[in-house]
Amino acid sequence: MTLNFIATFLLVPPVNLLLLALAGFLLCRQGARWYRAGRILCGLGLGGLLVFAMPITSMLMTLAIENIPPPPPQMPAPAAIVILSADVSRIGDVPPAFDVGPLSLERLRAGAALQRATGLPVLVSGGVIGPDQPSLAALFTHSLETDFTVPVRWQEGTSHDTWENASYSAAILQAAGIRSVFVVTHSWHMRRALIAFRRFGLEATPAPVPFSRVVAYDLGAFIPRAAGWSASYYALHEWIGCLWYALRAGA
Repeated sequence: MTLNFIATFLLVPPVNLLLLALAGFLLCRQGARWYRAGRILCGLGLGGLLVFAMPITSMLMTLAIENIPPPPPQMPAPAAIVILSADVSRIGDVPPAFDVGPLSLERLRAGAALQRATGLPVLVSGGVIGPDQPSLAALFTHSLETDFTVPVRWQEGTSHDTWENASYSAAILQAAGIRSVFVVTHSWHMRRALIAFRRFGLEATPAPVPFSRVVAYDLGAFIPRAAGWSASYYALHEWIGCLWYALRAGA
């Protein structure tokens, strides 16, 4: 169990809020001395679960993190395209047991369209997903070349997170004399990716998967639903990741 996994488990709802409510419930059973504190913890935990289940919560957090300022006008023109890997789908029990998932396909489609428009060489980045399995970079390469007829110049197949995506990709590209790139990823992931790529010396121009978030202030946006927890999880995960990356970049 990695430190990142533990930190995510403790910091990102909804599990941490459920544990908070459970702790409050247990305190309430310890007698009058702890009853008030227990009620407060229960209220915070259950109230937090309610708020993070509302679609409006994830909409607002996601809209804010997708608000990425444009690159400065003096930035040199990108000389390559970097496509960051995302999810995978299991397609069987024997090799090849995995293929690119829905989020990955969205990034591949955006990257393929950008390559056709610019003619720039492509680097795909993503490490292995398990023992005796291909890297995400290999899966991306296969999909780009067979599904989109887009050639891949470089594969970075050893990274395990966005920070390593940036570090290892920068080493490959800088060795080829490239200092400025387009970065293709989802808009909600772009802020964190840009922090990492710029930290490792690349001039990174965002090329996000098209924005799709629209805040609708109707009744449905305030009705809690299970899907709201998932959307809030990813939005808050990105905000925490941006804060951590900003601290690392400034260290």
